[in-house]
Amino acid sequence: MKRIIQLCALIFLLSLKIVVHAEGNCPPGYYPTTPPGAPSQGCAPIPGYNDQQSSTQQSGPPQMASPSPPSEHWESRWGAIATDEPHGVFGAVTGMYDKQSAERAALADCKAKGGINCKLEVSYVNGCAALTVSSTGYNVGADATLDIITAKGMKTCVSAGASNCHIYYSACSPAVRVQ
Repeated sequence: MKRIIQLCALIFLLSLKIVVHAEGNCPPGYYPTTPPGAPSQGCAPIPGYNDQQSSTQQSGPPQMASPSPPSEHWESRWGAIATDEPHGVFGAVTGMYDKQSAERAALADCKAKGGINCKLEVSYVNGCAALTVSSTGYNVGADATLDIITAKGMKTCVSAGASNCHIYYSACSPAVRVQ
């Protein structure tokens, strides 16, 4: 009789369904990215989670939508270069919030360095600029990346038949992530 009671208890326990959930302090659809016990915790999206949720929601009972990751927000940054060719002076600035501020700051930098007749050469947004010089002159340009604009500057200089071409100044003013 004792054997039958033990057998019934065992069958009863095996028939119970146990659901286990790991607590990671992350929202649904995300998993912890740091080891347990770390001072701060990061969460990353589970690949394909939203795809599975949308197909389940379409075929199954209505469910609450999982929170989507926060959208990124970027702010543009401007740069500018101004020169006073006869006096061999240039002014430059990066990281400005708008075009007018960048242009004014580059002209002011040129004058602060001894320029008398400073003129704006280029202003650019979320990109890079370069000042290429040679024994006979210079050229200024802007483009998306430093590699592109330095290659263009050197090509322009060499194509003009100038000697001693080199990049005298280069800088970037990339957009800044604010969220």
